[in-house]
Amino acid sequence: MDLQIATLAERPDLAHLLRDFDDPWPEFMKWDPVGDLYYSRVSTTYPEWTLLAWDAADPTRLVAKSHSIPFAMGEELGRTELPEDGWDGIILWSFLDEVAGREPTHASALEVAIRPDLQGTGLASVMLEAKRRNAIRLGVSDLYAPVRPNGKHHEPHTPMTEYACRTRDDGLPVDPWLRLHVRVGGTIEGVCPRAMTISGTLAEWRGWTGLPFDESGDVEVPLALNPVHVSVEHDHAVYVEPGVWVRHRL
Repeated sequence: MDLQIATLAERPDLAHLLRDFDDPWPEFMKWDPVGDLYYSRVSTTYPEWTLLAWDAADPTRLVAKSHSIPFAMGEELGRTELPEDGWDGIILWSFLDEVAGREPTHASALEVAIRPDLQGTGLASVMLEAKRRNAIRLGVSDLYAPVRPNGKHHEPHTPMTEYACRTRDDGLPVDPWLRLHVRVGGTIEGVCPRAMTISGTLAEWRGWTGLPFDESGDVEVPLALNPVHVSVEHDHAVYVEPGVWVRHRL
């Protein structure tokens, strides 16, 4: 493959390919309300932080994409620690920085997505390295990532504080996605216990998952990292997804 990578700012003519990208995420994850603060403004506010990858032989279809977001951090802002609400929190910080006219000091990864038929081919590491280089080019001091460990859904009842600490004999994390970050120089900083919060009526959750949601209690949902909390009496279900903060010093 003759892989081509560019920012959306460099190739605004390819913005429509983002809409056509075969997104690998489960349906319920597309309903985090905070996500719209970012994804609705990718082309207008964050084109420099958005990477597109395509095969030169087929420029009409993306093979991968990468999203990042700038933010400010410092004692004068009351931001001396990374937010406990991870992915949601960092998007809110960036939005408030934009409104206040603050210059960013750091950046956070939001997503690296590989076309499903090309997963496992090494593209993820290529896109992560491209993300790091782009953050360096844009002048921030550190790149953080509220990582979603891609093996955690096999153990939804295991606390993330336990899962994220597991290592192999070579000292690298057991989880494949955490391992990739550490291999390229990232360090695990800690857990963000509520990186995403997604709530909905039982009818909405049935539509997102195809599950009955007819009993109160914890429900295991395919590809969810934690169980979903269900209340039949109050006609709602809430999913709180943990993440793992990883720091890449640039």
